[in-house]
Amino acid sequence: MIYDFDLATIWAFIIAFAVFAYVVMDGFDLGIGILFPTLQVGRERDTAMNSIAPVWDGNETWLVLGGGGLLAVFPLAYAIILPALYAPIIAMVLALVFRGVAFEFRWRDPRHRPAWDVAFAGGSLLAALTQGITLGALLEGIHVEGRAYAGGWWDWLTPFSLFVGLSVVAGYAMLGATWLIMRTEGPLQDRAYRYARRLSPATVASIAVVSAATPFLEQEYWRRWFEMPGVIAAALVPLLVGTGTVLLFRSLDDRHERAPFLLTLGLFFLCFVGLGISIFPDIVPGAVTIAEAAAPESSLKFVLVGAVFLIPMILAYTAWSYWVFRGKTDHEGYH
Repeated sequence: MIYDFDLATIWAFIIAFAVFAYVVMDGFDLGIGILFPTLQVGRERDTAMNSIAPVWDGNETWLVLGGGGLLAVFPLAYAIILPALYAPIIAMVLALVFRGVAFEFRWRDPRHRPAWDVAFAGGSLLAALTQGITLGALLEGIHVEGRAYAGGWWDWLTPFSLFVGLSVVAGYAMLGATWLIMRTEGPLQDRAYRYARRLSPATVASIAVVSAATPFLEQEYWRRWFEMPGVIAAALVPLLVGTGTVLLFRSLDDRHERAPFLLTLGLFFLCFVGLGISIFPDIVPGAVTIAEAAAPESSLKFVLVGAVFLIPMILAYTAWSYWVFRGKTDHEGYH
């Protein structure tokens, strides 16, 4: 089947890009927050936070772009998804607020630093968990009648959504560990290598379990994966995941510094591709397609003009900030 790539589809890819950029960029600093309680108080914790201090708030720009874009260009999808997932989304937003406040106040209020450290770690863990739960609930499907959500308050809470939540926690922690490998040295880097060696099998196992379960959640998922042309990707994606896994384990054994982080990002990208194969061309899986949820074409064109200028600017200042603050980090660093 040849799909007509109209404005609505272009916008779906833009939002998908924003979501993936958020996962890539905010995932590793949430991962550092998840690992934070296991780091030694003092130099190790300060070094870990300094490694993300210049970029952590800019990373969340992509979350705002993805959520705002969904409201602007797919209002029907926004009106269905938000009521279905209010609880985990609100919990995620509150966790990110607590985390952001704790990030700054732990430096400005040393007297209460242990409390701020708890808020930073707890906010990071809760944000990662709720993002995974949201994804799992969305994959399982949302009960829609007419043009509105028709399910209950607790429909999002299932064994599958909880497992996906824990899988995201493991994956983000893996990103955090490999980021520390790349950006630190000495005892903290050695600790990060140990964490990465433990987390990499858990991350890969989680990918395998979620991938194996997903085609059984919806009949359409099964069709998209095991009928042409999806079956081609269904064969290619697992092959690439297996290759990336072998390379990741080898890079950790050989104590490479950059390769583990880049290979972990590659695994996340392949998961994202698999998610796209399962869902496309729906935007609310099994209920609403991209075309059905789209705003009027005039609105799509109007917002696209702004995006054409805005997205390159965000990419430019993000790349510049990462370039300026490249290299190894110590405990004095940014703050």
